[in-house]
Amino acid sequence: MNAKTSTSEPREASAAQKRPSRQINVVLRNADPDMNSGMGIAADIAGNAKSLPQSGPWVEWQKELDRMVGLDNIKELVYEIYALLQIMQYRNEANLQAQAQVFHMIFKGNPGTGKTTVARLIAKLFQSMGLLAKGHLIEVERADLVGEYIGHTAQKTRELVKKSLGGVLFVDEAYSLARGGEKDFGKEAIDTLVKAMEDYKNQFVLILAGYTLEIESFLMTNPGLPSRFPIQMEFPDYTVDQLMLIAEGMTKDRDYTLMPQTLFKLRQLIIHEKSESIFDFSNARYVRNVLERAIRYQAVRLLSQYPAGSPGRLELMALRPEDVRSL
Repeated sequence: MNAKTSTSEPREASAAQKRPSRQINVVLRNADPDMNSGMGIAADIAGNAKSLPQSGPWVEWQKELDRMVGLDNIKELVYEIYALLQIMQYRNEANLQAQAQVFHMIFKGNPGTGKTTVARLIAKLFQSMGLLAKGHLIEVERADLVGEYIGHTAQKTRELVKKSLGGVLFVDEAYSLARGGEKDFGKEAIDTLVKAMEDYKNQFVLILAGYTLEIESFLMTNPGLPSRFPIQMEFPDYTVDQLMLIAEGMTKDRDYTLMPQTLFKLRQLIIHEKSESIFDFSNARYVRNVLERAIRYQAVRLLSQYPAGSPGRLELMALRPEDVRSL
């Protein structure tokens, strides 16, 4: 996602009001698979994701990453984490010091850019490498952490931290915890999370996620926060071509096909939406919503065209231009 300038603040405030709220979501390790590195590892990985190893233990994780369109810098950083954990294992076996590092992270970017998917992958990676005992992901937002009276917030937050032990606690729209000022209970949630990072050191990984500018502003509210999150990942918006690849993958997974005219219309819709929603474009989420709506329209169209019998296999699969409409 491109950095936002100060002139965009009114647009961002309006966009923030439209952003949807989500329920708490516990994702186990076997869930469906749905930048700038702050890591500071000695040697940078040159080139792009294509330079990653094509053999050895990493290959299975490479297959997981290959399912995701784009995100080359994110894939490189995931490999850095994998490489560090692998070398730490080798150092242990050689009776060398292998001091534990902090892996709490910040994910910055628009919705639908793969943040939750990458968080799931990292949870599984940490479990397989022995860093986390369970490797599950608990996804929460402000409403799950903030209570209604003094002391309630700390209790709710501590309970969620305990549920996440052995895995990853993923806090989406984390900046909303600091929006209410000093008297807001959100500050209590932040303080409780910071304390938990010390009390349960190396027992869970905390990932704070949200829009780039809001997350950066949130980190400035507490001078001690940035240093507690040494890994920061920037999730850029997908290009139109990448979104078209995502759309084709989504339809293929559901046994639908996009006709050439349908692909053209979908591309035009994406281009228009990207230009209209510069600061709050929902990327793959927008594509998914358009396709799910198209599937509903196709169902209505087919029932109208074949009132007395079942359509043929090809008709059941084909999404036509008239099925694809703007949201």
